[in-house]
Amino acid sequence: MASFVIEGGHRLQGDIVPQGAKNEALQIICATLLTSEEVKIYNIPDILDVNNLIQLLRDMGVTVQHIGVNAYSFKADNVNLDYLHCEDFLRRSASLRGSVMIVGPLVARFGMAVIPKPGGDKIGRRRLDTHFIGIQKLGADFTYYPEQQLYEITARELKGAYMLLDEASVTGTANILMAAVLAKGTTTIYNAACEPYLQQLSKMLNKMGAKISGIGSNLLTVEGVESLEGCSHTILPDMIEVGSFIGMAAMTGSDIRIKNVSYNDLGIIPDSFRRLGITLNQEGDDIHVPHHDYYEIETFIDGSIMTFADAPWPGLTPDLLSVFLVVATQAKGSVLIHQKMFESRLFFVDKLIDMGAQIILCDPHRAAVIGQGKSHTLRAATMVSPDIRAGIALLIAAMSADGISTIHNIDQIDRGYQDIDKRLNKLGARITRL
Repeated sequence: MASFVIEGGHRLQGDIVPQGAKNEALQIICATLLTSEEVKIYNIPDILDVNNLIQLLRDMGVTVQHIGVNAYSFKADNVNLDYLHCEDFLRRSASLRGSVMIVGPLVARFGMAVIPKPGGDKIGRRRLDTHFIGIQKLGADFTYYPEQQLYEITARELKGAYMLLDEASVTGTANILMAAVLAKGTTTIYNAACEPYLQQLSKMLNKMGAKISGIGSNLLTVEGVESLEGCSHTILPDMIEVGSFIGMAAMTGSDIRIKNVSYNDLGIIPDSFRRLGITLNQEGDDIHVPHHDYYEIETFIDGSIMTFADAPWPGLTPDLLSVFLVVATQAKGSVLIHQKMFESRLFFVDKLIDMGAQIILCDPHRAAVIGQGKSHTLRAATMVSPDIRAGIALLIAAMSADGISTIHNIDQIDRGYQDIDKRLNKLGARITRL
């Protein structure tokens, strides 16, 4: 198990470029299964979850070629469906939650799919009902085998249907959308997710010959087509990494420029950091975060304590709440962090409390943070990363702390952040990988 050793208290200086978006990459790579023609994808992040998905497609018989820096071509003209029943596939896909999004493309193109109960972060219950009910409405049959924890999906023919999703699930919408593009007739998806990454998937599918309208809204209409062709696609910068760098700069008193962020696709994220009291300036398509001696959390207009809560797009993404929480510990003022979607994502706060942060964990979904205004610097500690987003929050805490901290289980961080130690060390951080 790899670890980071972090010498805290060093300010960062310079420019950093965000990686390609992890959450978009997982969707886009699965979509290559929808055609037998070549699909070229650029700006793919070199991270564990994405690399594992690429290898899974290789093992399924997809021809994958590395065509440049962070660029690959995919050609799914000889998919081995028998591989879906072997132990190797079940083991690999069970450890990767993003693998659930191969179901829509496989059922649409081949009439069958197999998927084990997927893994991923240990952040509480993450049900798949939205995925499965939507694909069922298109005509697929699902069978669950509890002993093997395995789902088998079959469909003689998919037909368009109207559906109102019970939640605006991003991966659920993506999975249904990829199944619907090859279904006969018209599919209407209401309460669809409309995150920028889902918009990117829709635009890519349209370039391949799909007919999707309503992109960017929560009402998608899909006219089914007979087949799709190849295309080229470039993945957006990762908004979660952009937000992580903003928080990191403020908490360590650094002066950094985050380059090529696709600012118009960041939604509410920049203004949410401004409500924490952080100054950030848009300069072209870059974000400049100047040095902060301190930052003060705003209150609501009536003077009540600021609350940050996650919500479907265009609300605040749940993937950044861990960063907001840790950055608030060194702000002046108080804030309530309300993590609505996952019931275990705030449990890492006990590590921050050990470091001297003043946090009250109200329940599995809410934490009250009493910011200390940098009057009491966090203490170094030894920690274990429970998931990707808590991992980066603990790294930010360690970089701002007095002394030398250790974070174990950094494979969790590597799942979502490309060469994070090397990139931050170039800016002046002191992070050693063991």
